[in-house]
Amino acid sequence: MTVFQSVILGIIQGITEFLPISSSGHLVVVPFLFRWDIPPDEAFVFDVLVQVATLVAVLAYFWQDFYHILRAMLHGIQRRQPLATQHARLGWYILLASIPAAIAGILLKDILERAFSNPIMTSIALFGTAILLVIAEQVGARSRKLENLTWQDALIIGLFQILALFPGLSRSGSTISGAMTRNFNRPTAARFSFLMAVPIMLAAGLLATIDLLTIPNLGDILPVFIPGFIASAVVGYLAIGWLISFLNRYSLYYFAAYCTLIAAATLLIAVF
Repeated sequence: MTVFQSVILGIIQGITEFLPISSSGHLVVVPFLFRWDIPPDEAFVFDVLVQVATLVAVLAYFWQDFYHILRAMLHGIQRRQPLATQHARLGWYILLASIPAAIAGILLKDILERAFSNPIMTSIALFGTAILLVIAEQVGARSRKLENLTWQDALIIGLFQILALFPGLSRSGSTISGAMTRNFNRPTAARFSFLMAVPIMLAAGLLATIDLLTIPNLGDILPVFIPGFIASAVVGYLAIGWLISFLNRYSLYYFAAYCTLIAAATLLIAVF
């Protein structure tokens, strides 16, 4: 991977991590379309590393939310009333929503690494993202807000996040769709999707660090990864605010159409 490729892919990650169009899918599709020959082990580690960069973006954007959540959780533990306040409950629900994908990620790690070099599988998964977004718009009543969240909602949305372990199935698209099928409105679904991304991104960052330490030429490739990391963090921060504003006015159909087009184009090029 070159520095130019790192920056371009970092920008793409920053944009697509929070938009429901699959960041991991784009990190497979873009190198394929431009004929960039990036080793699969480097591609996988880079993908997880720039996801950590977007974790930085989430923490920066929602720092006040996380401050109140962590404070409420600590107070709840001290008083032996862990679910006494809305912020404390939200914190525990975020952790609960992260458990299914964390377990699946550990069990499927080897399969997922192989999937990150398969553009045909990624294209099919992008079609799956489009279908999820359409279903969410058709099924959801869009009447609930974050204060109405229950542990059952959190667990079900967490199960949707398992889908996003495969490149092409958008994490934000899966979890936003999951929340909307529980009748949450679009901005609320997006907000919870971003908040619940933090634990799984932290876990992914730990796995990326372990993988990085096993690469023989780490000293050579790390300086190449850093510009992509920075680009991903900055662009990701901007993308969060844009998407929340967008979903206040428009539907997910636009993203479903985009996923369908990019999937069809990639599949045609891969087959023919």
